[in-house]
Amino acid sequence: MSIIILLKLLSAHVLADFFLQFDRLCESKHEKNWRGITAQAIHALIHAVCAYVLLADWGGWVIPLVIFVTHFIIDILKIKWHGSSTLGFLADQAAHIGVILVLWWSIYADHGQVQDWLTTAINSKRLWAVLLSYMLVMKPASILIGIFIRRWIPSNNMQSQGMPFAGAWIGYIERVLILTFVITGNIEGVGFLLAAKSIFRFGDLNKAREIKITEYVLLGTLASFTIALIVAFTLKYYLI
Repeated sequence: MSIIILLKLLSAHVLADFFLQFDRLCESKHEKNWRGITAQAIHALIHAVCAYVLLADWGGWVIPLVIFVTHFIIDILKIKWHGSSTLGFLADQAAHIGVILVLWWSIYADHGQVQDWLTTAINSKRLWAVLLSYMLVMKPASILIGIFIRRWIPSNNMQSQGMPFAGAWIGYIERVLILTFVITGNIEGVGFLLAAKSIFRFGDLNKAREIKITEYVLLGTLASFTIALIVAFTLKYYLI
């Protein structure tokens, strides 16, 4: 029963923060005057009402009141310090969800059951194997690929044509997807991923005057896929 309450609170947060936060309200929140403060208060009130309605605990005012106050304060601090940056968004969401978790833990959670679950999860070899695998296919794999293909970099001009760090993040995402596809038994997704990447890359590679660039990109892609597949199948073999 307590898990259902947590899910209701998280659903209320998503509903209010993403579906009921209209563009005009969102724009008004960023104004540094009373109109911005009013918009912040309205947005926080929407969160409180959603939590109150979804919980349907008509005599309980603590949770909606705390959500209203904390959401109002957190959003003001977010706009003041981080604006619309990615870091600001992530910190904002983490703070809101943290408040929800504290409320749920304090009022509704079965502490013994949650502690047993956490103890089991922390001591699970399967969980740590999965976490290790996801970590390996990100930064360590990226460094290894960079070292491997460094000798074949065609020119510095090619590096300056793309967005900074975009290639690294593309690699992170594709390897995470490959690992997820394999361990969930959806290996065909790897083929679709490779085909999609080939289609998007075709225009750039087709225009390349030097075959070295084409080979460099292909080498990096195959190295990325190979590392991800090796880690994924090793993990899957361990989990069987």
